[in-house]
Amino acid sequence: MHTCRNCNQSFQTELALELHGDSCENGQLFCQVCGDRFREADATRDGWHFACPNEGCDGAGLTEDLFEVEDVRTAGH
Repeated sequence: MHTCRNCNQSFQTELALELHGDSCENGQLFCQVCGDRFREADATRDGWHFACPNEGCDGAGLTEDLFEVEDVRTAGH
């Protein structure tokens, strides 16, 4: 059994969990500029360039201003 760390939904396969990651309602990216969480799909149009989707926030770039929530949790423990 594979469980999403953001929403605790369980999946039978790792592939199903990975596919769920793109649509998980609980955010998987964290913006250190504004402190908000959001879906990866909301932060990019082309899959290469990422920016915080919140208006007025200048956070951009994976591992620059935007981090995966899992990485932030690991660093915080």
